[in-house]
Amino acid sequence: MEGDCLSCMKYLMFLFNFFIFLGGACLLGVGIWVIVDPTGFREIVAANPLLFTGAYIMLAMGAMLFLLGFLGCCGAIRENKCLLLFFFMFILLIFLAELSAAILAFIFRENLTREFFTKELKKHYLRNNDTDVFSSTWNSVMITFACCGVNGPEDFEAVPHLPQSSLEKATPEACCQRELQSREGMFVNKEACLTGIERFQNRQGCYTVILNSFETYVYLAGALAIGVLAIELFAMIFAMCLFRGIQ
Repeated sequence: MEGDCLSCMKYLMFLFNFFIFLGGACLLGVGIWVIVDPTGFREIVAANPLLFTGAYIMLAMGAMLFLLGFLGCCGAIRENKCLLLFFFMFILLIFLAELSAAILAFIFRENLTREFFTKELKKHYLRNNDTDVFSSTWNSVMITFACCGVNGPEDFEAVPHLPQSSLEKATPEACCQRELQSREGMFVNKEACLTGIERFQNRQGCYTVILNSFETYVYLAGALAIGVLAIELFAMIFAMCLFRGIQ
């Protein structure tokens, strides 16, 4: 009976580690995509130190889970106590790090509010100055997502600007409609846009546009993170039980 339980636990351990292996592969793939994506997201990540660090943390976590899943599978099938102990200690550290990251994200969630981004935009945005990382990042976001400011063009009324003519309004070039949503895309009517004709401007705020674009993926990422934490917890339990059962 004990042998049957040990055998069952061994294969359950293998199964859980296989899922950890797949989860690590997914995180690794998403991290690589965020860094090398050619659609403009790469510029945003590179320009924002927090996102830049987060992307590489995701890569590192994915690589570690990928390796741990592989080691856990080998330790379970071969019934190697050394591999199982190493697996348990390593996955415990990762589990605690992920839990700490989730708690920190919850604590600092107020830094992702509409009001926070609006205040930062009005304080640091320098319009078409692409030598400034903050401004270049915002311009890339507005062009890529066909949006304007955080809430709309009205966000730029308090932003200092150097008009090319007395008719030019506060709206930056990045808010003007383009035939193709990229920096190389031709303007629909740049002059009319800059003089304040609304039908040639992107009127919707970026906060709403980006939130709607990524809403599904945020819930999916949250569900995936919870699933990975649950799998890691069960894998540690099975690893210890299998470790104690091996003679």
